[in-house]
Amino acid sequence: MALVSEDIARHPALRRHVQAQSRTLLQTYEANPRLASVFATQQRWLMAHIGLALYFNREPDDHRKGLTSARFMDDICRHSVASRNTADAFLKEMLHYGFIRHLPIKYGRIRPFEPTAGTLETVAGWVMAHLRTLDSLDSGFRLAAFVAQPDMLAKLQPLVADGLLSSHAVREPRQTFSLFTWLDNGGIVMDWLMSGVDPDHADLGRIPTGVVSIGDFANWLKLSRTHLSRKLGDAEELGSVGWLGQRGHSVTWVSSEFYQEYMTAQAVKLAIIDAAFDNCVVTSQAS
Repeated sequence: MALVSEDIARHPALRRHVQAQSRTLLQTYEANPRLASVFATQQRWLMAHIGLALYFNREPDDHRKGLTSARFMDDICRHSVASRNTADAFLKEMLHYGFIRHLPIKYGRIRPFEPTAGTLETVAGWVMAHLRTLDSLDSGFRLAAFVAQPDMLAKLQPLVADGLLSSHAVREPRQTFSLFTWLDNGGIVMDWLMSGVDPDHADLGRIPTGVVSIGDFANWLKLSRTHLSRKLGDAEELGSVGWLGQRGHSVTWVSSEFYQEYMTAQAVKLAIIDAAFDNCVVTSQAS
């Protein structure tokens, strides 16, 4: 049985395992910042999942029913993720940086796309990081099963995409979390902040993060220091972040409410991935 978000959120070891997950995702970012950044802003994250789902759900003998510009933009608009212009620009960016490529076939003017091997490897790593967390919560064997079945990603990812797109909690995050989901690399910003939190201190009103220099932080993220400072300032006005000493030159803290927002969001995402995994296992057993 898949774990539900409420049970995940209440798990006594969730904080420590999510911290390990955040650190794994940060390592992925360091290995390939440009590709990892695709998954670090909510709009781009959802667009990437839509594109991958179209590819994995393609017809084997007719790639017009896979990932094409028209189908991608239609799905983006149908799910109200972005405008057609934004979707078109995203697809062109993915092609420019080699995250997708044209298939060596054409149907008139239609030129289908496919993700490159490096992209699929990064997506598989993202899935594995979350399956490892789920296994840690109930001593499961999801990760081993995923690794043992190379074709599972193609079955799992479209189900994850459906779950994310249909989740109100994902599409309409809470106030402070929402501030960062629309910031370039905002997901990475939150992972960085939370990865430095000592889980034993997570019940404090103001929880130290380990982040000191905004400048170093911005440089590591390839972000404008001014833009990052502005977002942190917005969060500061909400009482969600602050500094133990001089602003920008001392340890940053996050409020217990912001920390809980982050953990709740992780629980929702983990539950969606676990439900998708459970569906894959049940379907595989039935066949």
